[in-house]
Amino acid sequence: MSDNRGFHIPSLDGFRTVSFLIVFVAHAGLNAIVPGPFGVTVFFFLSGYLITTLLRREQEKTGGISFGRFYLRRVLRILPPFYLILGLVFGGIALGVLPPPGDPASVRPLLLHYANYYIVEHGHHGVPIGTGVYWSLAVEEHFYFLFPAIFFLLGKWLTARWKQSVALLALCALVLAWRCYLVMVAHVSTFERTGMASDTRFDSILFGCVLALTENPAMDKSVLSERVWKRLAFPLGLFGLLIGFGYRNDVFRVTFRYTLQGLSLIPLFVCAVRYPGWWPIRPLNWRPVAYLGSLSYSLYLVHQLAQNVISIRLGWLSAVVQGLLAFALSFVLSWVIFQLVEKPCAQLRRRLQV
Repeated sequence: MSDNRGFHIPSLDGFRTVSFLIVFVAHAGLNAIVPGPFGVTVFFFLSGYLITTLLRREQEKTGGISFGRFYLRRVLRILPPFYLILGLVFGGIALGVLPPPGDPASVRPLLLHYANYYIVEHGHHGVPIGTGVYWSLAVEEHFYFLFPAIFFLLGKWLTARWKQSVALLALCALVLAWRCYLVMVAHVSTFERTGMASDTRFDSILFGCVLALTENPAMDKSVLSERVWKRLAFPLGLFGLLIGFGYRNDVFRVTFRYTLQGLSLIPLFVCAVRYPGWWPIRPLNWRPVAYLGSLSYSLYLVHQLAQNVISIRLGWLSAVVQGLLAFALSFVLSWVIFQLVEKPCAQLRRRLQV
């Protein structure tokens, strides 16, 4: 991530690419093998880390944060591609390229940013084809509606950054307790309730916020040595993720798994940002990988639309060919959106950045 003041965090575009590819491959039909929800979890963590880092920089430079500028930056980042791709979906429906939504009432939640709660209540079958990923944007938007006030109050009440991180970790623990209550006491059995609702997924973003406040690899000098990060913390992070992928208990998967993944991502992000030239991290910074990451937001929004168009129109082709064509179509559409929409909006955002 960079702005006109030269601020750059290595490896983050590479993480975006990995996250998108996980989601894309899962949605291409390999969801039984590839953990698609984990790709979204990485996006959440990355978003929390990056946004909180920018808020922290603003606070340390100016002594405060501008709520107006924060929300305007989020609007410019999220909404233009969001509504443009929705327009493509609705245009495809109007032209008969895509089937109409199973439930016309699903359109309003998409437009008004509560698609996740619609899916929790009604399932996926009613939403327009190509909009299945919009639930995660709703989670982020709900979070960032609240977070600037939380960040401001933390700064007023707790001056030490480590205390602020502890407070956010306490919020993560509350979210985990709420998931456990829903599953173990209220006997909510659906993945959607704990995996897509904002109140049960905020912690995936909060873990990134925690890292931004303490041991931030882009801003802070670490209390741990490079040797400890590389030889102990990084392997522990990988081990935690492997446990999360491999342990198949149904209760664990909808409760503790998100917490374990959030904690495990912390050392991976620290090493990726602090040591971009280290051999396990270096591929994240390869130019094609980083470039794909710069397109990741539009790629994420448009890929299900591309996959469904290819499946409907060219369903007689093999699954591999369909996947390659869908990826190519996603890349072309996202490149156009990036050039015509995202880049101009990014220039406006940089003017609002401290």
